[in-house]
Amino acid sequence: MSSSSVVQEERVADPLLGAVSDLLEQSLTAMSDDKIIALLRDVEQATRMLAAVGHRLIVQASDRNLPNQTGTGTVKKFLMHTLRLSSPDAGARVAAALQLGSWHDMSGEAHEARLPATAAAQLEGDISVDHARQIAAVMKRVPGSTANTDFEAAECLLADFARTGSPDDIPKVGEAILAHLDPDGERTDDTDRARMRGIRIGRQRADGMSPIKGEITPTLRALLDPVMAKLARPGMNNPDDPESPSGDDEYVDQVQLAEAARRDARSVAQRTHDGFVALLTHCVGPEQLGSHRGLPVSTILTMSVADVEKAAGVATTATGGMVPISEALKLAEGSQPFLMVFDAQGLPLHLGRTKRLASAAQRLALIAAVRGCSRPGCDAPASVSATHHVTDWSKSGPTDIGNETLACDSCHAMVHDGPGGWKTVVLGPDSANPGRVAWIAPPHIDPSGKPRINNRHHPGELLAEALARVQRRKEQEGQQHRERLRQEQRLDGAA
Repeated sequence: MSSSSVVQEERVADPLLGAVSDLLEQSLTAMSDDKIIALLRDVEQATRMLAAVGHRLIVQASDRNLPNQTGTGTVKKFLMHTLRLSSPDAGARVAAALQLGSWHDMSGEAHEARLPATAAAQLEGDISVDHARQIAAVMKRVPGSTANTDFEAAECLLADFARTGSPDDIPKVGEAILAHLDPDGERTDDTDRARMRGIRIGRQRADGMSPIKGEITPTLRALLDPVMAKLARPGMNNPDDPESPSGDDEYVDQVQLAEAARRDARSVAQRTHDGFVALLTHCVGPEQLGSHRGLPVSTILTMSVADVEKAAGVATTATGGMVPISEALKLAEGSQPFLMVFDAQGLPLHLGRTKRLASAAQRLALIAAVRGCSRPGCDAPASVSATHHVTDWSKSGPTDIGNETLACDSCHAMVHDGPGGWKTVVLGPDSANPGRVAWIAPPHIDPSGKPRINNRHHPGELLAEALARVQRRKEQEGQQHRERLRQEQRLDGAA
């Protein structure tokens, strides 16, 4: 990309940025109510039209191969790094561009958007990003291909409704359309079901709970139904009833089960949840699933001695989750114990190896210490991370704990000597974080080249540091206040 093209692109946006700056400087207090309402509508229309401009820019970024030029690999990661977007936001923008953008084939010919009526409504500023997202969710469930007339008619109906209706009402309108198109579900085929399938597990909240939703295929339903018929039946696997039969009982005492069922006050949803716990606790394990990244497929918990002694706090898992200490200790019952010893900096003690691949013990040490991908900003947990050599094995880097860290597959691939490549270094003894592995971003992300560490997996440490800074600031303010009082007293005495 030439410097002249960068300057030209900056000039293209200058009128827009200038207009926004003028609007920000304009006083709103003198405007009438009608003018405020009109301005709200105008700004909303402009915002919606700018979303359509964003689709065009995403298409251009893909056509020009900008992700590979910058070493990010995908359009989503290019947006995340260049615009500092969150992963969900960047993913949503790419998904919207795929539905509403005009893409090109190998010959350069432009094709109409997948949802043309929706794209046109957004281009005119009549519908918002939420409108378009809800329409796309409904259209994903329309049976048949996008080339049939039913698909086109349904999309036009939804787009027309969205021009005057609320995004919250689009799913209801969509259900009515789908009921008309396929009242008996007979037109939905395997291709449609494959397109609709999915289970989404949301981020873990502060209370430890995680939302889950999705749609499952007939195959998964057929596999789950008989399992839940046993594990989630009344009386089975009740965590509040010590006499409740468990999922690993090959033969269940029917009298015991009937008595447990009479005591069972759980809802169907709660029994289903507890059935899944039993399934994953007793019926799925290393014997069936083998190993993953050199370790048995099992839950790996990290907890502090202080939290264990006071039976409070949380343990962290290799997948980035949190489990209350009380529940973590129950999970640990009957498992093979491992003891990990750390130095004063919180790093595992040295474990030298003469092989390229890290041992299981080293991976356990890294999981306990690093907890996840070490690239700044990445929240990938340890379960999807590989062992990364800071000094590469091919460059005589040892397979020692001091030369290793965790990196998820996508971040691991970003470390290279080519254009857009990241670098990793071990911070020295004079650093604020001696022994920690820091990452150096390529110039298009951080021209300063400053090594940075990732604290996303250490929220407790971040909180402690923040509290310490607040305490230091209060102490400084108190000292300054006392110094001012002494000065005032000296002045009064001199007078």
